[in-house]
Amino acid sequence: MKPMAHLGVGIGWRPEIAGAVEGLPGLDWVEVVAENICPGHLPESLLRLLERGVRVVPHGVSLGIGGADRPDPAKLAALAERAVALGAPLVTEHIAFVRTSSVAPGPVLEAGHLLPVARTRDALDVLCENVRIAQDALPVPLALENIAALVSWPGEELTEAQFLTELVERTGVRLLIDVANLHTNRVNRGEDPVAVLDGIPLEALAYVHVAGGVERGGVWHDTHAHPVPRVVLDVLAELRSRVDPPGALLERDDDFPAGAELAGELAAIRGVLGGPGGPAGAVPYPPFHRSPGAARTRASNAGEAGLRSGPDRAPGDGGVGVGVGVGVGVGTASEPDRDPGDGGAGSDGGVGAGLDAARTRVGIGQAALLSALVAGTPVPEGFDRQRVRVQARALAAKRADVVAKLAPELPGILGGEDAYREAFLRYARQRPMTAGYRRDAMDFAEHLLVRDLPADPAARRRLTLWWRDRAGARPPGRAVRWARALVGRAA
Repeated sequence: MKPMAHLGVGIGWRPEIAGAVEGLPGLDWVEVVAENICPGHLPESLLRLLERGVRVVPHGVSLGIGGADRPDPAKLAALAERAVALGAPLVTEHIAFVRTSSVAPGPVLEAGHLLPVARTRDALDVLCENVRIAQDALPVPLALENIAALVSWPGEELTEAQFLTELVERTGVRLLIDVANLHTNRVNRGEDPVAVLDGIPLEALAYVHVAGGVERGGVWHDTHAHPVPRVVLDVLAELRSRVDPPGALLERDDDFPAGAELAGELAAIRGVLGGPGGPAGAVPYPPFHRSPGAARTRASNAGEAGLRSGPDRAPGDGGVGVGVGVGVGVGTASEPDRDPGDGGAGSDGGVGAGLDAARTRVGIGQAALLSALVAGTPVPEGFDRQRVRVQARALAAKRADVVAKLAPELPGILGGEDAYREAFLRYARQRPMTAGYRRDAMDFAEHLLVRDLPADPAARRRLTLWWRDRAGARPPGRAVRWARALVGRAA
């Protein structure tokens, strides 16, 4: 594997802090959310940074490369176009799924968020083929990021380190290691960050993400809206003691501070990267002790699945063969010694047929989980029900926040943030997202006009005008609204 180009220390570029980013001293590079820029109309701030020689890396969030379907060629083409427009040395995405698969029954549902892939042989086979397809379509190297999660899959066969190592060995893909996500998964899923760092091929490291979060009620929320805490910098120091990363990047996505505070956080990151062992006075990341809550969750999962839970069991190994409440396994190999590169061949010996079967199993498992999260269906067997409920609330809240950012007029029309949020969450309980956030904003407005009219006549008029300006047509008349309401109640 060729060594990665040295990137240095950078920050996530966001329109809200564009001016502050341009003024940061010693800035080496920036990362942009790929879906938020148009190659033919780059923001002036990014153009100025490029003219200064600051590298720009596109970071995708919607590909869903860990999903059961093969990657969407249009999304890959868009990612490639952005890499070329920015002169980027690489592009990055996430080891995650973000929507249900076409192989699963029912409509395609969107999570609007990155959800964890089960660490099973089936899921790994699917992911590896998806990565190869993406690599063939991209003009620059691809790096994939480990994600933060609230829930753990039952029936997992590999640890995080084993999963990432096999992924690299089978595809040659680079790794983007988010040290904040490693800490998040320690708190939420009982996984040891040090064990992950000890077990992954750090020679494949492309760069590192660093971000802030907050712990509430025993759950770590990876908010990207809080200062980077000392405990996350300690994970970065653990990584630095093993390897000199080609690059490190500060992520901030909300509640943006002044430029001086951003500069201070970048200085703290530079201090950790200054040499092996981190800055003077740094302490190693605290020894790993699985929290009682995480231990209870693991024991509960193992008990429901009828699995062993002995001390020799690998961390993160939830056992094998757990159903997901739909009569199909999460996606496991029936022979533990099977060749990891055989694509899951079926009894007919056809590698392609075996991989298609694996895609079906993975797709059904992912659909069962996502449907429970966004459509209120029963929680699949083996999952921690409380954690699924926490994740479902977090998804709904994020959905409301993103729609409010895309359509900032709606809270004002509805009488303020509280009234908007109450109305949106009421809508979201009935309507899972199926076509992205922009369509979701329009669907929410139409839902209000058809089924949940604001009490204030002035608000109704403003909402109608808002909808008409964007839809290019009149909203349904009173008779149509009445008929639709009757049909909806009957359904």
